[in-house]
This record gives sequence, C-alpha cells and structure tokens, in this order.
Amino acid sequence: MEHRVGTGGTSDGRDAAGRDRDGQGRARNARPRDGLGRPLPYGANGVERQPEGVVRTPADTVAEAQALLDAGKPFHAHEVFEDAWKSGPDGERALWRGLAQLAVGLTHAARGNLAGGARLLRRGAAAVSEWAEGRGEDRPYGVDIAGLARWARELAETVERTGAAVDAAAVAPRLR
Repeated sequence: MEHRVGTGGTSDGRDAAGRDRDGQGRARNARPRDGLGRPLPYGANGVERQPEGVVRTPADTVAEAQALLDAGKPFHAHEVFEDAWKSGPDGERALWRGLAQLAVGLTHAARGNLAGGARLLRRGAAAVSEWAEGRGEDRPYGVDIAGLARWARELAETVERTGAAVDAAAVAPRLR
C-alpha cells in the first residue's frame, strides 16, 4: 500500500494522529492482518490482503471467494464479495451484499464473537434467499442459494448451542 506522509505525519504512512493514510490521504488501515482479518502489530507477518475495488466477473468472484473460504479466510472472501456488491449491476447488489454478510458471519463465528456471527449468518441467509425469491433465480452463477442459506442457519444454531468458536476452513460452505 502506498502511504503519504503529510504535515505532521510519520515515516510509516500514519498522520499526526496515528491514522493510516493512502497516497491520496484517504484513511486506509495498513496494519497487517491474520487469516480472519484481525489486525496484527505493525511489522508483523500477516496474510496477503485482498486488493480493494477489483472488478471481477461473477464467475471469478465466486471462484476467488470459494478459494478464500476453503483456506479459512472468510474475512478476505467478504472483501471479494464486497467488490462485486459495489461494482455490480444494481439488480445484483443485494445478492453480493448477502454473500458478504455470510462471509462476515463466518468470520465472527471463527473469531469467537458467537452472537454477532449467528446474527450475521441469519441476516445473510435471509438476504440471499429474499434476493433469489424476488428474482426467481435459485442458482445465480451456480451458487446454491437454498443450500447456502441452510448452511448459514445451521451454523448459527451450532455456535449458539455449543458456545464455541468454529474452525473457518473446516466449516466453510460450498458456494456451488
């Protein structure tokens, strides 16, 4: 990431208040992150971050997100879905936003935020189901909406029942 050192800034790209900034002066968190998206200390070895604002085909979005989910990186999969949500056609934004919510729900469930994880899993399941019903599409881009919604609801119930964080890679959904 490119950083700008402005008036009162530091040599590591943070401004006088200690906030990270990109080359245009916009706030951007430059701290490395772990596989679940948790910030690590500056200088630590983190996992490679997903570039922001990438426009992908829907098929590439689904494939890249699936690879990240399989690798136990649902936070990073959420960023891929977020790119599709922000750059895709208006009629598909609710689909991609719902998929991003599912990935964030899994992220929280893996981090141990069980209530937040369960809530986001259910919210994402409802969002993708409502989108599919409204559009009359049950497998957009090959994504098994009914199976994915079932997975999310079952995982939400599991984390609430067990009170334990999950292994994101072990419980990752199959999108197709």
